[in-house]
Amino acid sequence: MNQTKTRMLTEGAIMVALAFILSFLKIVNFPWGGSITILSMLPIVVFSLRYGAKYGFAVSFVYSVLQLVQGIVVDGIFAWGLTPMTLIAVIFLDYLLPFTLLGAAGFFNNGKFTTVIAGTVVSVMFRFVCHYLSGVFIWKTVGELLGISTTSPYLYSLLYNGAYMIPEMIFTAIGAVILFKTPQMRKLLGLSEN
Repeated sequence: MNQTKTRMLTEGAIMVALAFILSFLKIVNFPWGGSITILSMLPIVVFSLRYGAKYGFAVSFVYSVLQLVQGIVVDGIFAWGLTPMTLIAVIFLDYLLPFTLLGAAGFFNNGKFTTVIAGTVVSVMFRFVCHYLSGVFIWKTVGELLGISTTSPYLYSLLYNGAYMIPEMIFTAIGAVILFKTPQMRKLLGLSEN
């Protein structure tokens, strides 16, 4: 194995470990589910931007598997009383697909700072859309949330997932802006001043 590939694999492992540790550090943990973490998605986004979508998707898939393990061990998804088909849908739409899609940030590094930020926001938005669709089509929950009473699973899922995903997206974008403004990161990613 050449030195470049070894370095990439090492960086990928470090970023997955860092993202996983950060996912346990929560600023807010909502009583109904979901939480705002301390930049847990940023390491995966940074790796994807550095090495591109192909390797970004590989690393983010590993991260998605760890998130699934966390869901099994910490959240106890097998104890939620789901049917086998619903459980499979939850595994894919709430864990594997949304966290793997963070690798999509790798499509956006064309050497421009604005594109890097767009890639960060879009990749986190993909995760949000997966959770939103899960809420609408799998969970189909209605009721009161955030002081708003609704009979629509579309609105409920928007409120539920938006409550934690929108702040996560904003914090991740701010973290990316701060990180990518450093000369060392700009050089590492080959960013221009645009």
